[in-house]
Amino acid sequence: MSDQHNGNGGNGRGNGRGQREEKIGVYVCHCGTNIGGTVDVPAVVAWAASQPGVTVAREYKYMCSDPGQDLIKNDIKELGITRVVVAACSPTMHEPTFRKAAADAGLNPFLLQMANIREHCSWVTEDPVAATQKAKRILGAQIHRLPFNQALNPIDVQVNQDVLVVGGGIAGIEAALKLAEAGKHVYMVERNPSIGGHMAMFDKTFPTLDCAACILTPKMSALGKHPNITLLAYSEVTHVDGYVGNFTVTVKKKARYVNTDLCTGCGACQEACVVRKVKSEFDQGLGYRSAIYIPFPQAVPLRATIDPENCLTLSRGACKKQS
Repeated sequence: MSDQHNGNGGNGRGNGRGQREEKIGVYVCHCGTNIGGTVDVPAVVAWAASQPGVTVAREYKYMCSDPGQDLIKNDIKELGITRVVVAACSPTMHEPTFRKAAADAGLNPFLLQMANIREHCSWVTEDPVAATQKAKRILGAQIHRLPFNQALNPIDVQVNQDVLVVGGGIAGIEAALKLAEAGKHVYMVERNPSIGGHMAMFDKTFPTLDCAACILTPKMSALGKHPNITLLAYSEVTHVDGYVGNFTVTVKKKARYVNTDLCTGCGACQEACVVRKVKSEFDQGLGYRSAIYIPFPQAVPLRATIDPENCLTLSRGACKKQS
């Protein structure tokens, strides 16, 4: 491990609002040979120490280890470091680690910035000289950015724990049932008159060749009857606004032209309809349905829907049954 101290100490840049100047600490990780095997880490540390605002620059073989984190904590407490840059691996991997270390030492965790010199540099740059220069540029960008970071504090917000599942195929059905069993209220939006998706059209499943309907229809029935699930069939999501935990979703419910409270799903209306040569979507156009139809016998909800393009009453204003 080597350390570099900037003799100017309080040479940090202010925030332009007359507040105190910042003391930046830079910590460069070797990550074993992942970084140190390609990047000249001591040279990067020496360069970082000469940058305006940097009070101390250090290197360590594994900065994410307890001794490495202790270097950061001790400098925050003893040197009064007010901003921290850690040049190491991806922030996705260890940013929470270093932010917690900063917070444990009394520094707001959002005043810590990570420079990714592993995935973005050493792992993708074979030439050591080029890798070292690139590491300096990546680190320099974070050093120059850091004075503009602002201390943030977490807040408590009300979260709506209801869940929206879009699509009533087997995946959506399974997700909705699991969430409902876990106590969440689920809104299921399906654009077709019935849930079931493509699996409802299959005879067997691959690779076991089990009966598709035998697997699917009990789940469909369970979803339709579950007290924690609101099924919005024949509907589409038209707009989504908000953020995680507080989304506002607009759903367009398409007209069935049938009183679903009175419809029992008996199918008598299909037999009475005079328009019977409409290609069936459920049969992929190989079979026919009437202008008023239930997609298939196990449909959920088991309610009829009138096709306005083919219904004589809705498309022409007259039907032979009425004349």
